[in-house]
Amino acid sequence: MLLMKMIRSDKPGAWLLAILLVVSIVVPVLNLLVPENSAFHLSTYTVTLLGKYLTYALLALAADLVWGYLGILTLGHAAFFALGGYAMGMYLMRQIGERGVYGDPVLPDFMVFLNWQELPWFWYGFDQFWFAALMVIVVPGILAYVFGYLAFRSRVTGVYLSIITQAMTYALMLAFFRNEMGFGGNNGLTDFKDILGFDLRADSTRIALFLASAAALAIGYVLSRIIVSSRLGLASVAIRDAESRSRFIGYRVENIKLWVFVFSAVMAGVAGALYVPQVGIINPGEFSPLNSIELLIWVAIGGRGTLYGAIIGAMLVNYSKTYFTAALPEVWLYALGALFILVTLYLPKGIVGLRNMRKEKA
Repeated sequence: MLLMKMIRSDKPGAWLLAILLVVSIVVPVLNLLVPENSAFHLSTYTVTLLGKYLTYALLALAADLVWGYLGILTLGHAAFFALGGYAMGMYLMRQIGERGVYGDPVLPDFMVFLNWQELPWFWYGFDQFWFAALMVIVVPGILAYVFGYLAFRSRVTGVYLSIITQAMTYALMLAFFRNEMGFGGNNGLTDFKDILGFDLRADSTRIALFLASAAALAIGYVLSRIIVSSRLGLASVAIRDAESRSRFIGYRVENIKLWVFVFSAVMAGVAGALYVPQVGIINPGEFSPLNSIELLIWVAIGGRGTLYGAIIGAMLVNYSKTYFTAALPEVWLYALGALFILVTLYLPKGIVGLRNMRKEKA
């Protein structure tokens, strides 16, 4: 009942979910059932690329929930994404076992290379998928809770909050670059073999990861839409537009901010966990503050505060990035910057804002 009501009130979102469903049916068919010599065959490389775009879309959705509806310009969501990715990467590393370069049944190759004698305590449990899946949620969630509790209780807002989220991400990046941290250092975690016993290089596994990413995006969108349509969402918008006034009339501003921030961080962690087995590597570069800035560009270009706009922006920008970095690699960053400036000046509501502009003119 609640879902049907949401669909009727959110037609663009309903169209987006319908398209996602169609794509989830068509892509496996074109990849697995259509012969490779056919013009309609979809390569496994393309399937992996689409799966990566879906994880980016889920990450953009998480950022839009915080920036678009709470007004928090976060520059730290790359940290939650990377932590979720590292949790999944640790599980995948534990699955390698004796198939590694050094043949150690317990220690990952990078630990053998660095002369580690035993597995660090924080790697225990990651040989089990359920534990890794739990950590994908728990680790980003705890970090977001602790950070958000301290920041929001101290009433840090605006540019100052953006700066400390960026500092948090940068500090984590520097920490994970260190070999003694036990996360692979500069090289990160890679050379994954299988997941849940299935070969990661197999076409069927790639399709399963693609479908898992599509399902996660659909679930994330529905949950986010339920949140923003509820009293909590209305209170979030009130806080975004007039925080002092919202606090004055009795809203527990800190608690509302904290709840939405933690939920958003968990979504980012899930996106990172789905990203890693598809790209085959996770390294400290994923913590880079530049990634968080680029993430906000996706949201701004698509349409901040709409949810579906963030998804459209992430898919569009990353597809363009893939195309132009191959065709015109020397001008891609300039094109991205110019696009962001043009959208900011002439389309403050993003690409999806064009729809409303046409309605107003009509």
